[in-house]
Amino acid sequence: MTTPTTAPQSGTTVEERVDYRLDEGDHERFAHYVTSAEALMQAMVEGTPVQALCGKVWVPSRDPQRFPICPTCKEIADSLED
Repeated sequence: MTTPTTAPQSGTTVEERVDYRLDEGDHERFAHYVTSAEALMQAMVEGTPVQALCGKVWVPSRDPQRFPICPTCKEIADSLED
């Protein structure tokens, strides 16, 4: 993802690149919890990655109700409620 910005002193446009490292593996079989519903909605609209409680980084694009809850995310969420 690139974000064009203007350098304040030179008036030159500078392109900043963000290198997202998306996770692979068994995490794709689960629905995950994130810390903020707003961050999730923004990620879905903009197509940018979000980080789950378990640490997985992914671009949300699937219906989470079709998948079981990630056991690690659930465990973390339950511990935060206490």
